Amino acid sequence: MTVAAIQMTSGAEVAGNLAAARRLLAQAAAAGAQVAVLPENFALMARRDIERRAAAEPHGDGPIQAMLAAVARELGMWVVGGTVPLQLPGETRVAAASLVYDAAGREVARYDKIHLFDVDVPGRSESHRESSGIRPGHEVVTVDTPVGRLGLAVCYDMRFPELFRRMSAEGATWFTLPSAFTVPTGRAHWEVLLRARAVENLCGVVAAAQSGFHPNGRETWGDSLIVDHWGGVLARLPRGEGVVTAAFDREAQDAARQAFPALAHRVL
Repeated sequence: MTVAAIQMTSGAEVAGNLAAARRLLAQAAAAGAQVAVLPENFALMARRDIERRAAAEPHGDGPIQAMLAAVARELGMWVVGGTVPLQLPGETRVAAASLVYDAAGREVARYDKIHLFDVDVPGRSESHRESSGIRPGHEVVTVDTPVGRLGLAVCYDMRFPELFRRMSAEGATWFTLPSAFTVPTGRAHWEVLLRARAVENLCGVVAAAQSGFHPNGRETWGDSLIVDHWGGVLARLPRGEGVVTAAFDREAQDAARQAFPALAHRVL
């Protein structure tokens, strides 16, 4: 089953970002993808929390969600909508929601990013406080797709293996990780963390990334990856905008899980 990771350099204008996402999703469909994954913040790399709040949509309505549903339906392809800023009743902060649409354009899953990036980046005068504008989620989310049962995570979540164990216990056979990784942490940890989450759970991983310089002053690492259940890198896009695809081999994954039953050996 073929999956796609879409890499973008999103800016501060929602309309332009949506046009770029639509074009890249069409490329993924033309390459035969059954499911395509957009990066974190694909519709907006906000310069300030106020811009994120202004762009936030009610769940189920708004131009970002309408585009995702329409493109999924038009292309006959499942779409994992990176993260979308969604309004929260009685809350000035927003949810960073990863929304999944089936090939008929119906939303079938929503995951609100649990772990928020409140850090000072080592080696740089770069600080992030996601919790100032985003409210963390609390629910682990998995959903059946044509590629197998999918576990949803976002960016900083990859540093918390217990989340992936929970999704694996719910039957996940692959994970998506839309991301906007910093350059220092990307250089040091991006690939090793993604491959570790794949290996320890015998699951595939699709990590769709932001790449390059953004109007908000950030530089993101890029290097979108598709990793198989054995930790092998099937496809990658180091820098720039584009699409990479790869096919997960479910028979090989099932055989590996039977011959190497590490998941059944868990005692904690």
